[in-house]
Amino acid sequence: MKDRITLQTYLQLFMISTRLGFTSFGGPVAHLGYFHDEYVRKRRWLDEKSYADLVALCQFLPGPASSQVGIGIGVLRAGTLGGVISFLGFTLPSVLALIIFALVVQSFDVGNAGWLNGLKIVAVAVVAHAIIGMAKNLAPDLQRKAIALFALTITLLWQSAISQIAVILLAAIAGFLLFKKQPAEEEKSFSFPISKRLGTVCLVLFFGLLAVLPILREITSVSWIAMFDSFYRSGSLVFGGGHVVLPLLEREFVPTGWISEEAFLAGYGAAQAVPGPLFTFAAYIGAVMNGWQGGLLATFAIFLPAFLLILGTLPFWNQLRKNPAMKSALLGVNAAVVGILISAFYYPIWTSSIGEPIDFAFAAILFSMLVYWKLPPWLVVLTGAIGGTIIAYI
Repeated sequence: MKDRITLQTYLQLFMISTRLGFTSFGGPVAHLGYFHDEYVRKRRWLDEKSYADLVALCQFLPGPASSQVGIGIGVLRAGTLGGVISFLGFTLPSVLALIIFALVVQSFDVGNAGWLNGLKIVAVAVVAHAIIGMAKNLAPDLQRKAIALFALTITLLWQSAISQIAVILLAAIAGFLLFKKQPAEEEKSFSFPISKRLGTVCLVLFFGLLAVLPILREITSVSWIAMFDSFYRSGSLVFGGGHVVLPLLEREFVPTGWISEEAFLAGYGAAQAVPGPLFTFAAYIGAVMNGWQGGLLATFAIFLPAFLLILGTLPFWNQLRKNPAMKSALLGVNAAVVGILISAFYYPIWTSSIGEPIDFAFAAILFSMLVYWKLPPWLVVLTGAIGGTIIAYI
């Protein structure tokens, strides 16, 4: 990691991350496994403890954890530019695939085609699987189950972006009060080649954009600024993995009429078939709204908070990870994430996808393929598209 950085270093990093971007199916946990195999076991760019520390940091922060780990590895290998290159290689394959899919859907005006309804049912199976895994890990005790129930109730009865922000803040307070007496664990120091000055600039920019963008949106009424604000805010508030971005994006774009509920869920189903981070679903939404330019803008806006946070916190990680207040508050936030995702599972996913008994039966088949038979996600998505087409003729 201390070797002189050359053009060859950047090219090697880009080639490896791009290959991972084309082959990393299975969601964030699987991505972390691919990264470990490639960067720790095969190339020994960092040791086991350093990798575990980096993963811990990215799970601590809001945003797409696997993408942030990839950025962190790029930073370790080749500085800040290395982080950018690592991100581009891992993300671009799925971004391009979803933009192309969005343009095809728009061009042919497929509407409520059977295969699109099949993709919506795929979304039911995928999110149900995510909920089960997250609930087991993030809400294992009665206190955190109660926080999840509170988040579910509030976000289901009061459906707005503000309600989700309020729930996350209240959950952080509850976590601090309930878990502040947990015993501290021994932590080793971990250093990154980023100055505290750069870290401070990134954090100020992160919070500054979060505060200024909504104001600019109101006083200018420019659609591109409104679009950037919605994606940036969604990327800033996601705790607990890529699936949690679904309710945030749905609240931002479906009620406003920027994208139909049918197109939204069909794109989410298609996003399961491509490798790479689930956050690239934003590229599909942006492309549906404003063509390929909208897809690229949406991708930049939703991933920008992840960049600013990972670069901003790396220099301060040793202090943050030992802070008991931070750790206990995060336990509450993670529990609330489970409730928010269950709320989104009911509305809009379930209410828009499961209308007949045959839809439920097909969702159960897809769920079993994914969870019990451990079939690859792309095969589940393909089965969903074919099954949806068949159901349309029954």
